This record gives sequence, C-alpha cells and structure tokens, in this order.
Amino acid sequence: MLENLSNRFLKRSSAKTIITVASFLSLSCLIIGVYKFFANTDNTQQASQLVQNTKPNKRNLIAALGRVEPQGEVIIVGGPIGERVGKMLVHEGQEVKQNSILTYLESYPERFAEKEVAASQVNEARIRLKTETKLGKAGIEEARSRLEQVKLPQYLEIGAQQANVKRLELELKTAKTTLARFQNLKNEGAISQQTLDERLLSFNSKQEEVNSAKATLSRLIQERQANLLNVQTQIQSAQANLERSQSQVLLKSSLQQFNLAQARLERTITRAPKSGQILKIIARGGESITQDGILQIGDTQQMYIVAEVYETDIAELRVGQRAHITSSIFPQKLQGIVDKIGLQIGKKDILATDPAAQVDSRVVEVKIRLDQEDSKLVAGLTNLRVTVKIDI
Repeated sequence: MLENLSNRFLKRSSAKTIITVASFLSLSCLIIGVYKFFANTDNTQQASQLVQNTKPNKRNLIAALGRVEPQGEVIIVGGPIGERVGKMLVHEGQEVKQNSILTYLESYPERFAEKEVAASQVNEARIRLKTETKLGKAGIEEARSRLEQVKLPQYLEIGAQQANVKRLELELKTAKTTLARFQNLKNEGAISQQTLDERLLSFNSKQEEVNSAKATLSRLIQERQANLLNVQTQIQSAQANLERSQSQVLLKSSLQQFNLAQARLERTITRAPKSGQILKIIARGGESITQDGILQIGDTQQMYIVAEVYETDIAELRVGQRAHITSSIFPQKLQGIVDKIGLQIGKKDILATDPAAQVDSRVVEVKIRLDQEDSKLVAGLTNLRVTVKIDI
C-alpha cells in the first residue's frame, strides 16, 4: 500500500513539473516574439529615416566660369599685314562712331598723291571731251541745217512742177479735143489741110511740153531724195563720231584709274566698323601691322558675360533664366539673364584656378546680358574672368 501511495505521489509530481515547464516555455516564446516585433519596427523606422537622409537633393543652379565681353564681342580692326601705322587718331577708352577714321597708314600720303594725279587726268579728259562734244554737236547742227535747206525749198519746187505738169496735161487734153474736131471738119471739107496740120503741130508741141515737165518733176524728186539721204548720212556720221570720240575713251580710262587710286587710298585709312569704345591699341604710329591687328573696339554700352557651361548641364539651360555673377574685382553680385545659348560644343577656354580642374572639358558658350546698372560697372573690364551661377 505504501508503494501505491509512493507511485501516486511520483505521478502527480511529474505532471506538475511538466505543466510548469510548458508554461515557462510558452511565456518565454511570447516575450521573445514581442521583443522581435518592436525591434523590427525600430529598425524599419531607422532604415526609412536613413534612406530619407541619404536621398540626394535636387540642384537649383548651374555653376560655370565666364568672361566679360561687350555686346557683339570684341572686334579686331586690322589692315594689310606688314604695312606700318602712320598716324593714330584715337586713344584707348575713346568713344567712336561707325565709319569714323581711326588711323592713317604710312603709305597714305603716297596713295593720296596718286589719287590727285588721277583726278587731274579725269578733269583734263572731261575738258577735252567737252570741247570735242561741242564741235561734234556744231557739225550735227550744221548738217541738220543743210537738211532743212534741202527739204523745204526742193519740196516747194517739186510742188510747183507737179502743178505745171497738171496744167500742161489739161492743155494737152484740150489740144487733143481741138485736133479731133478739126479732123472732122477736114473730112467734111470745111477747112483746109494746112489748117489741120497747124492744129496737129500745136498738139505735138503740147505733148512734148508735158513730157518735158514730167521729166523735170522726176528729176527734182530724185535729186531731193538723194540730197536728203546725203544730209542724213552726214548727221548720222557726225553723231557716230561724237559717240566714238577719242576723248570719251580717254575719259573712261581716266575714271578707271581714278577709281583704282581711290580704292588704294581707302586701304590706307582705317575706319570704325561700328560705334563703340576703343578697348586696346595694338599697333601704334610707326609700328608694323601683324595678325593681331591694329586695335580692338567694342560696344560697351551693353556688357555681356560669356559663360562656359559643361555639356552635361545644357539640358537644364533656358533663355531668360536669371544669372548671378561674382568676382574678386568687385564686391557686389552682378545680375543678368541668359540671352543666348550657343549651338556648338567645344573645349574649355577659360582656365580655372583649381589645378585639378578638367582643362579639356567640353562646354557650350552661354551669353548672359547684364542688367543695365550692372553693365556700367564692368564697362571697362573686358575679358575679366568671373564666376557664374544660373538659376534653374
């Protein structure tokens, strides 16, 4: 019996132990699950926060290097290479108008003398031509006068002869009628043969007069036509001689020589291609002209910034965007707008101060028009290197 009680006690103790262990394990799993849930939640929030913190910010500007230029860029005024500058009429900083004279080259006096000689030759040829023209016109007028002398008198003479022919033809007709009547009278025996012969003689005489008058009329007409043709030929010949005048040929040649001398003279004069300011004098009086030219001119009334923007930033550029320009030369920040975006991509031309900068970078030139007040501040700073920031 004692053994039975002992066995029962052992069985009860084992059951309680199993229940206790199971409860402990369940509670442990629950605690671990809750811990992992909150741990994962914190990690997710931290990761999300980390992603947000590391997400790159969108750019709001483009940075580039640039240089100051006048409107229309800097114009290099040159001349024949090797020629010497004779006289410089302007100085740096001077404002000039378009087509105003800037310099005279050394060959100007010689070319001027050549032009004066050519001009005198032209005047001489004109005087000679004027004299020959006057004589030629006088000859033409004389021929025309002879023409009038031929036309009217001979016309009147021909008219009178035509009237004479008509009168004689009427008389011939009357004589013919009279002769026929006398022929009838002779046949009737009313008149003698002698009387009839007299009438026949009178008719024949009148016939000869008519024939002679017609011949005279024909001769007058032919003479008039020949005289008119002769005088008209003289007029045409005089006109042709006037047009083919040797003096006229000489004048034409003299004018060509004068134009050539004028062109050569003009090449010794340097003129301003546009209104602007003299930025730099390269060759002064007595110095030879090289490929660098004589001087530089620019329109400093409106200044521009030429910025070299990297090709990777071109897609974000727009005409009208605001730009901010800085330099160590002036304390304030200059303002402007993008006025023109270049159409060609080339190598970088403006060198940065950073020795690690990429000198061979490919860039596009962007022209920025400065605000009017800021433009005045840099009117005398052409080619100044600046830093540009463009709002995008």
